Amino acid sequence: MDNKIALVTGATSGLGYAAARALAEDGWRDIFVTGRSIAGIQESATQLAAETKRQIFTPLELELDEPSSVQSTLENLVKRGSKRMLTAAGVEASQAPLIGHHQLVVGLLHADLLSPMVRIVISGAEPARGDVPLFSFTDVAALAAKNHKGDRTAAVEALLRNGPNVKYAPNQAYADAKLIIAWWTAALARRLPPGMAAYAVSPGSAPSTKVVRNASPVLRWVMIPLLKFIPGMTMTPETAARLYLQACEFKTDVSGQFFASAPGKVTGPIEAMRHPHFHDRTNQEAAWQAVVKVSGVDLSDYQR
Repeated sequence: MDNKIALVTGATSGLGYAAARALAEDGWRDIFVTGRSIAGIQESATQLAAETKRQIFTPLELELDEPSSVQSTLENLVKRGSKRMLTAAGVEASQAPLIGHHQLVVGLLHADLLSPMVRIVISGAEPARGDVPLFSFTDVAALAAKNHKGDRTAAVEALLRNGPNVKYAPNQAYADAKLIIAWWTAALARRLPPGMAAYAVSPGSAPSTKVVRNASPVLRWVMIPLLKFIPGMTMTPETAARLYLQACEFKTDVSGQFFASAPGKVTGPIEAMRHPHFHDRTNQEAAWQAVVKVSGVDLSDYQR
């Protein structure tokens, strides 16, 4: 049952609560629990997680007597499926972490809380390379030319927001998000004071984490399970995390670069990527300006 997803209504107490707990104990992977009030079901989800020691419960408000509530919950569940998910700020879910990282880094710089020799390591991923099966990234220049009068900043913003001219596909959205991270990191590095450095680092293939929760069904249920049986194709989370720590020792001469497994591989020792699309300065600056526009935070506002 480890690949099963359940929706349990009336899970704040009684039979619904007991059923949700039993499903978790039987190994179900994801359990959506509903209740008439969001506060009540959130409390129940927290209690279920504590009792079963599994962080698999997603609380949803649902009043079955109200058609509008049923419709709202249905729309929520659809968004969590194969369709795109947007944050409250209108940012596509896989792109949202970058906005938060941008706000955090700029805020730390503004507050003068970073060491003069700080190393900023941002999590990237192998699909940004463009040579990983099942993944491809958007040609930003072509998107800009077709839909944004050549404005690449507008094109990147469209990807961040999954705008009307962007056809959503989970794997491509993920690859786009990780490529934009690499471009943003390069642009950030140029703006940092001397002595500081930033790198984007892919931890390789470490499927025993929650990173696959938004992957396409083929990737999640076919490709990733198969990779686990091929020696050298995956790493433990602990081994992968060491790659981030390795980057903390890098010098400023490679600041702004994207480090990942060797081309053609999905895990292993990391090296600086030489693919031309990583070093397109126009796209790097477009990524920076698009993130500034979406976040409302610009580093230049805080530079002394």
